[in-house]
Amino acid sequence: MKFAALLPLVFAGCGASLPLADPLVQNATARVVARGAKVETLATGFRFVEGPVWNPRGFWVFSDIPANTLFKISPTGKTEIIRKPTGHTNGNAYDAQGRLVSCEHERRVSRKSERGTFDTLADRYEGKRLNSPNDLAIRSDGSIYFTDPTYGTPKNQLELDFRGLYRLFPDGRLQLLDKEWIQPNGIAFSPDERTLYVNDSQENTIFRFDVDKNGALSNKTLLATLPKPGSPDGMKTDAAGRLYVAGPGGIWIFAARGALLGKIPTPKNPANLAFGGADGKTLFITARDSVYTVRLSSGGAGSNRAAKELR
Repeated sequence: MKFAALLPLVFAGCGASLPLADPLVQNATARVVARGAKVETLATGFRFVEGPVWNPRGFWVFSDIPANTLFKISPTGKTEIIRKPTGHTNGNAYDAQGRLVSCEHERRVSRKSERGTFDTLADRYEGKRLNSPNDLAIRSDGSIYFTDPTYGTPKNQLELDFRGLYRLFPDGRLQLLDKEWIQPNGIAFSPDERTLYVNDSQENTIFRFDVDKNGALSNKTLLATLPKPGSPDGMKTDAAGRLYVAGPGGIWIFAARGALLGKIPTPKNPANLAFGGADGKTLFITARDSVYTVRLSSGGAGSNRAAKELR
């Protein structure tokens, strides 16, 4: 997301926690928030936070883009810096080997090595520099799917004439999957990896793709359009296949085929989210200068997949 131009949306009367409706909507199947749960402020005082991911060793990792810093934070709110500078990292994810993979606004996708260095996995497509890698989702075969809008890169420095959705294969091959976007942003797989969700934060649209057994995409279909002001940003799915979208005023929750199930309001407009906690049922939300948590009744898709260590 383009952080510099965004203004926080604050709900009147909200303090450190925000009561939630239970159920979120009349349909009982949409009761995703644990009974009595509230959105709690875990930490604040950042600049613009993004890219959260849970490490099963017991903490979340997240980016502060303008601060050029990567943090780790425990469920109790203990925070420490783990990387600075970061290449203005946005999205983060762990691969199956427990290696941290990051989308950097300084125009590359990187991965932390055993030596502690952040090595370049992709920075060019057909010899031209990527625009500004934003967010990513890693398939079980090791392929990294990522979005490449232009946020943070001056127009006169762009080398590509499109904004793309890519697949980076484990052998290093970079494939352009789709270039029909204005500003592609959030991305997430369904639990069975048969569906890939991608949104366009300029158009306020969310799309779904069918994914075949080899990871190829087909049947790009409009899933939903969010209202303005605000726009869709980071996305995740839960174990039941519901799609959670950071959007205007909170976390929007959709059924797999697009029915709106409800919305978790947040004190400030969220940018991204990640499941975590010991049981995978705590939702961690990055929102402007703050990070929130809320307890849910369902865990995330793969939220507690084993990561060997924070590398």
